[in-house]
Amino acid sequence: MELGMIGLGRMGANMAQRLVQRGHRVVGFDPGAQARERAAQGGIEPVESLADMIERLPAPRVVWMMVPAGDPVDRTIADLLPQLARGDTIIDGGNSFYKDTVRRGTMLAEHGIAYVDSGTSGGVWGLSEGYSLMVGGDEAVVDRLRPIFEALAPAADRGWGRVGPTGAGHFTKMVHNGIEYGMMQAYAEGFAIMQKRADFALDLGQIAQIWRHGSVVRSWLLDLSANALEENPTMAGIAPYVSDSGEGRWTVAEAIELDVSAPVITLSLLERLRSREDDSFADKLLAAMRAQFGGHAIRKE
Repeated sequence: MELGMIGLGRMGANMAQRLVQRGHRVVGFDPGAQARERAAQGGIEPVESLADMIERLPAPRVVWMMVPAGDPVDRTIADLLPQLARGDTIIDGGNSFYKDTVRRGTMLAEHGIAYVDSGTSGGVWGLSEGYSLMVGGDEAVVDRLRPIFEALAPAADRGWGRVGPTGAGHFTKMVHNGIEYGMMQAYAEGFAIMQKRADFALDLGQIAQIWRHGSVVRSWLLDLSANALEENPTMAGIAPYVSDSGEGRWTVAEAIELDVSAPVITLSLLERLRSREDDSFADKLLAAMRAQFGGHAIRKE
């Protein structure tokens, strides 16, 4: 198949390159000249404008967006809309909020343009290992795009699927990322407990390798933890600051809206927020309260 790819950052360029490697033609646009130049090295045909990209694609056109969630997606759609025609398709492969996706799908349907959301997991390893794709959209449209998803997935018959109508793909990916938060937090806490048992002098990298084979806690995240511990056993030079992409927050908010108890995901998100407090007023007040009611000593800065 032939398609356009908007956004040639690392993820978008890797996805486009995987498609090219499997026989698809990809015309790519990115506002950054360096991104376009790097993409060209992977067999992607770079263009300098959306208009050029649309002109080079045969009808009905397929355009895949890999742009940041929120306003950038709306702006990109607004720029594309006058240049597209009925029967064309836009795929959003980024981490958009699913309610925004539903809204955009409804609006585009009025213009006869299909909107497909592909929740995409795989990170920097996707180019070689394939991507996990949670696809939302009209069943007939998704079936027509099947060769694209089969090429991006680890195999044609696994690692991807249509999970529901437009919005369902991003909803599923949102929950996926919430689960990921909880799993990562559990691994981090467990290794921190073992690291603190100094008298045992545990080799955390060795333990991670043991757990990777046969253990009930084995996973790709554990594989990555083992890699990190091998490269930097003491985590030297790494600041204790954990970012979040926003999907964990959306998952927690959705759990509250649906009256679903999700304490592990919620606490893992709060721990990420806590990691950013270099000077925690709350912790200082806790220490002061202990001194007030119990006479406990306060440690000075």
